[in-house]
Amino acid sequence: MSGNFKLSDLAISVVEPSSTQWRVISGQLNQVGITRLEHFKQAGTALTDMRAFKPDLVISAMHMPDMTGADLVQAMRNDDELEAIPFMLISSEDSDYHLEPIRQAGVIAILPKPFQAQDLTRALYSTLEFIEPDQSLLAEIDLDELSVLVVDDSTTARKHICRVLNNLGIDEITQAANGKDAVEIMGRQLFDLIVTDYNMPEMDGKQLTQYIRQHSHQRSIPVLMVTSEANHSHLAGVKQSGVSALCDKPFEPQEVKSLIRKILAAETEL
Repeated sequence: MSGNFKLSDLAISVVEPSSTQWRVISGQLNQVGITRLEHFKQAGTALTDMRAFKPDLVISAMHMPDMTGADLVQAMRNDDELEAIPFMLISSEDSDYHLEPIRQAGVIAILPKPFQAQDLTRALYSTLEFIEPDQSLLAEIDLDELSVLVVDDSTTARKHICRVLNNLGIDEITQAANGKDAVEIMGRQLFDLIVTDYNMPEMDGKQLTQYIRQHSHQRSIPVLMVTSEANHSHLAGVKQSGVSALCDKPFEPQEVKSLIRKILAAETEL
């Protein structure tokens, strides 16, 4: 970190109906020096408290008495006062039906129950990086002049990606809701980097990348694909389509920063 914000400075709201799980989570947080904790058994109560006292991070279970973790993060993302607060899910849920909306909402991490202490610590450091990113890794790149196109059919996912990029110092960002819209935009505007989702209607990320490489006037533009796709055969096809790098959802800001540096540096060397 380039700033002075430390793990022990984090104020965290934990939404967990189980007293046992609360003790486990709070115990692990205490071990890394985090003591500014608020515990809520219902999501609605947590939302009310957040509006009065904004936490640095919300850690939530999937299933609460009044709503799901997906409902909670969506409510936060739809609230102008709460949409930028980092969110972490800790849950034994493994169904894509329940987890995909969480991934698309833009979250710091999804951890299983039981979770490994090192995975929680890594997610906490991702929170610090999100709040106060270290700019040194991208120091040689003129971020002020960088023009980026973000392509994702999820409005909340686009906002999260744009927020991460903004935090890195990238301000010139254009958004597209799918590959078809991206193609139209690229026909009238030049970009230095494309950040795209994989699963989208009209034209998905693989088809968009293939179009860029084969038919676009910007065939050599770096393409960073952000995806929750777990099918290895699908991902192999994505790699062959010409993407510059793949990044998982949920992604870590540090990973995104490293990938941007790698692919832009490679572009500079060409």
